[in-house]
Amino acid sequence: MKVILLQDVRGKGKKGQMLEVSDGYARNYMLPRKIAIEATADAVNTMRMNDKATQERIAKEKAEAMEVSRKLREMTVVVNAKGGGNGRLFGSVTNQEIADALKAKTGIALDKRKIVINDAIKNVGTYTVTCKLGYEITAPLTVKIEEI
Repeated sequence: MKVILLQDVRGKGKKGQMLEVSDGYARNYMLPRKIAIEATADAVNTMRMNDKATQERIAKEKAEAMEVSRKLREMTVVVNAKGGGNGRLFGSVTNQEIADALKAKTGIALDKRKIVINDAIKNVGTYTVTCKLGYEITAPLTVKIEEI
């Protein structure tokens, strides 16, 4: 019997996938537990429409991520931090501070977990951090640290 999975099934397939299983397994296990539905013509049509909508959404999100990547490459974000003189800061500059400065300057809301700082920023100067934008798209962002 052909079924369309409504959720991931270990050893069988992923959500939205159509596969062939034995009649007993489908009737006695998958259908009563709402793990899958029978692959009728309407269900297959609905699955294809959902796949098409998902592909369009992913393409749109990738295009937006590429646009944000292009913007981030060209800009420099200034972060003000408290310092003790001689270019040293009290503490270090965090991902959250960079995300807040980016949002304040450009309006681009980027989650702090998507900003990767290789080494701790403890001195005044210019640094490059990496921003993960999803779909394996990353962008370098120049951050200028100024002492208050």
